[in-house]
Amino acid sequence: MTAEEPRWRRLEPDERREQIMACAVELFGEHPYAAVSTTELARRAGVARGLINHYFGTKRGLYLEVVRRMVHIPRVAVERLPDGPLEERVEHAVAWFLDGVTRHSRTWLAAIGAEGVDTEVAVILAEADELAADRLLQATGLADVAHREELRALFRAYGGLVKGTAREWLVRETLTRDQVQQLLSTSLLSIVRDVAPKVLDA
Repeated sequence: MTAEEPRWRRLEPDERREQIMACAVELFGEHPYAAVSTTELARRAGVARGLINHYFGTKRGLYLEVVRRMVHIPRVAVERLPDGPLEERVEHAVAWFLDGVTRHSRTWLAAIGAEGVDTEVAVILAEADELAADRLLQATGLADVAHREELRALFRAYGGLVKGTAREWLVRETLTRDQVQQLLSTSLLSIVRDVAPKVLDA
């Protein structure tokens, strides 16, 4: 049995779709969008090219799904946080994000780097910023307090810090992962403990 053979076994539709998605995440991290063909996507996934159209419509549709996968924070990321003190929840939340970025750093960087040149990607990234703000409200226990929009604005601003810090780590290599963890965790705790109360009292 070769390493390629398991790809051709019969899979349920959701499993096959996920298999194609996983290969697309790899390819769009390795090459620019224009350099990735549906033929190569199908070959890498071990499927007929028609299945890509079946599940995603077009290469463009698949690419946008990859971008969405890279930048959207799923509900489960908050649901799996520990029930301990805020410091522990923040540490776990930041570590979860950094783990994901580590696994797919090139694809994630390519996705956020396309914001200014691809209008459809820009829409997805804006949606992701809003979703991230909501997830942070939930993770920090602020989802049901007043001044929700002001708090969401604070967390959107924090999202800019997250992206900039990740670039320092992954692109410029000026920070280590431990330093990034410390910066992002400490900053988030400061927003929740020091800044948010002043907003709530305003």
